[in-house]
Amino acid sequence: MNTTAILVGLGPLLGWGLYPTIASKIGGKPVNQILGSTLGTLIFALVLAMIKGLALPSGAALFFSVISGIGWGTAQIITFHSFTLIGSSKAMPITTAFQLLGASLWGVFYLGDWPGTTAKVIGFTALFVIIIGAYLTVWSEQKTAENTQVLTKAVLLLAVGEIGYWLYSAAPQQAKIDGMTAFLPQALGMVIAASVYALYLSIKDPKNSPVRQSVSYKQIFSGFFFAFAALTYLISAQPNMNGLATGFILSQTSVVLATLTGIWFLGQKKTAKEMTVTLIGLLLILSAAAVTVML
Repeated sequence: MNTTAILVGLGPLLGWGLYPTIASKIGGKPVNQILGSTLGTLIFALVLAMIKGLALPSGAALFFSVISGIGWGTAQIITFHSFTLIGSSKAMPITTAFQLLGASLWGVFYLGDWPGTTAKVIGFTALFVIIIGAYLTVWSEQKTAENTQVLTKAVLLLAVGEIGYWLYSAAPQQAKIDGMTAFLPQALGMVIAASVYALYLSIKDPKNSPVRQSVSYKQIFSGFFFAFAALTYLISAQPNMNGLATGFILSQTSVVLATLTGIWFLGQKKTAKEMTVTLIGLLLILSAAAVTVML
C-alpha cells in the first residue's frame, strides 16, 4: 500500500467527517440542509462527469442508481432531524453503527458473505460489539426521563433511516454498475428526494418556503464535502488502490472526526467521563467494522 493510496483512502475521513459538522454549523432546518447539500453534490457530480467524459447510464442501471440516491436523500433528511434532537456527535456513531449492521446483514443473507460457521460466529460477535460501541457513544452520566425519551426517538428515527442508506448501497448492486458511473444518477436521485421534501413544505407553508431561503444555498458548500468523500471512497476501493475492504475501513474513520468536531465546534458538550466512554465506543465500532470486512 503506497502513500498516495492511503491519502486517497483518508479522503472520506475529511469529507464525511466534516460534512455533518459543517452542515450543522451553516445552520437552517433539515430541509435547508438536505436541499443545499444535494445541490452541491449534483454540481460536483456534473463537473466530474464532464471532466471524465461520463455519460448517464440507461435502463436498469439508471433506474437503480437514481433509486439509490433517493434512498440516501431520504435517509439523510431523517439524520438531519436526529441532529436537532441529540446533536451530530451522538447521532453519527449511531447511524454509522446502523449502516454497518445493515450492510453486514445484507451481505450475509443476500450476497453470501461470511461463509462457514466460524466466520458467522465472529461476524455476528463483531456486530454485537458495534451495538455496544454505539451505546457507549451516547452514554450520559446524568440520565433524565426527558433525555431518555428524546434519545429513544432519535434512535428509532435513525433505525428507519437505515432503510434509505441500505438502498444507497444495495440498489446499484442490482444493476451491477460501477460506482463512478452511478455517481451522477445517484446525485440526481438525491436532489429529487430533497426537492420533493422542499416542495411539500413549501406548499404547507408558502411564506417559509426553503427554496426562497438563502441558507439553503449556503448549504451547497457542505454538499461539496459529501461529494468529495464519496468520490475518494470510490477511487480508494479500486483494486489498484486500497481495495474494497481496506477502503471501507479507512472511510469509517470519518465517524471519529464527525463525532469529535461536533463536540468541539458545535457546543455538544460531554463530561470527562462521558468523553472517555465515547472514545471507547468509537474504538469498538471501528475495530468491529475492521473485523467484519476482513472475514
